[in-house]
Amino acid sequence: MRVIVRFRAVALGLAVTVAGCASPPAAEVDAAKAAVDRAATDHADQYAAESLKAAQDARAALDAELKAQEGKLIKSYDKAKELAVAAKAAGDKAAADAVAGKQKADAVAAKQKADAAAREKVRLAAVRPGGRIMPPKKIKDVQPVYPALAQSARVSGEVTIEATIGSDGKVVDAKVVRSIPLLDEAALTAVRQWEYLPTMLNGVPVPVLVTVTINFAR
Repeated sequence: MRVIVRFRAVALGLAVTVAGCASPPAAEVDAAKAAVDRAATDHADQYAAESLKAAQDARAALDAELKAQEGKLIKSYDKAKELAVAAKAAGDKAAADAVAGKQKADAVAAKQKADAAAREKVRLAAVRPGGRIMPPKKIKDVQPVYPALAQSARVSGEVTIEATIGSDGKVVDAKVVRSIPLLDEAALTAVRQWEYLPTMLNGVPVPVLVTVTINFAR
């Protein structure tokens, strides 16, 4: 009877030893690290910063769990495997978000470039009033907002702007030609919202170039 009990005790000890020697989930860990690294390579820091941080946090949790198991006599990597799967999923998401973010940023940049080219084309085609070309008549006026900083600094004066008015009467471009730094943006914001009756030349609407002055008086 004593022999049987000892045999069972030895068997139980062997089972615990085998369980304690469980190996780290190497494949899952490598896949997780590769996913997070790929997200960083895909510039997730620029296009998907929040997703990348989540992936990096998940990887850090995985690394912490693996390190914690190293110091244990009886090791269990069930949690590490779960964390590895979660870190890989977070890394994959960050990489996908980075690709989507870059596509969106590229689309915005392309639109801005196209808009700038269109404005330049209109500006080059614009004519100045004079002779048969009458000055355009404003039909929508927006008053500039006097910046609080400029008021507190007692800054006043006139900002001169060259505005390009499209053939539809809307301001398509505006630039400062006489500047007061604290007032320039307020002046531009107002002028860009102005609208005019289309200017006609030989019965055809044409873009015109006009110079306007915005006076900021305290």
